[in-house]
Amino acid sequence: MKEPFKNILVYLDGSEESIVASMAAITLALRLDAHLTAMYVVNTKALQELVKARIFLEFEEQEYRRDIEGDARRYLDHVEKMAIQKGVSCTLEKRSGTVQTEVRQYVQDHDVDILVLGGLSQIHSRRDELMNEADRIMRSATCPVLVVRDNDDIWDTFESLPNVPVGGESDDT
Repeated sequence: MKEPFKNILVYLDGSEESIVASMAAITLALRLDAHLTAMYVVNTKALQELVKARIFLEFEEQEYRRDIEGDARRYLDHVEKMAIQKGVSCTLEKRSGTVQTEVRQYVQDHDVDILVLGGLSQIHSRRDELMNEADRIMRSATCPVLVVRDNDDIWDTFESLPNVPVGGESDDT
């Protein structure tokens, strides 16, 4: 029998909730001796829709895409730094495409045991419901999903974990 939760994927979307979810995923990976992957998907479908709706001109879409690509790199680097600080190895995965499709495909191709998402935002309108990528991912996931909601407890738990200096020995020894 396969041990559960040995391959964890955390989805980042640039929100504070996704950073908190990454803290929970790092904590989980440390405690379960699991592999962690952090994923950011540049939503090219949404960008194409903005051009199609004439909200963006093509050159604006390209400029905005470069900005999002930079954001993706910064968020992934931040999560990697937090993981290393706690002694957890973390693979970074940046993809482009339709968010739900890219996450679902990664889960299937890499035998992800659990997907960690930031708390789902409040839906105030039909538009919010249609635009909520985390909700779509959660509903279509083929593996268990952990939705992280309690920011204060997660922060406290994460901060209580010992930091691992570059040499590999714990601060707290």
